[in-house]
Amino acid sequence: MIKRLPLQRQNGMLGGVCGALGAYAGVNPWWFRVLFLFLALPGGLPGVVPYLVLWFVIPKRPTIAAP
Repeated sequence: MIKRLPLQRQNGMLGGVCGALGAYAGVNPWWFRVLFLFLALPGGLPGVVPYLVLWFVIPKRPTIAAP
């Protein structure tokens, strides 16, 4: 079975990147949030740039239209 990596809006705080990575890896998204925070502390760019790139690269989960 192929694993997919759609953005997780319901499990996300900002863009859903950490929720998507957590669901894909099978771990709590909190660990990815700590990782991005840790990378952003020294100067900002090492944590912010990868997050923004992933936000634009990871496809959005299709929404289900209400009948």
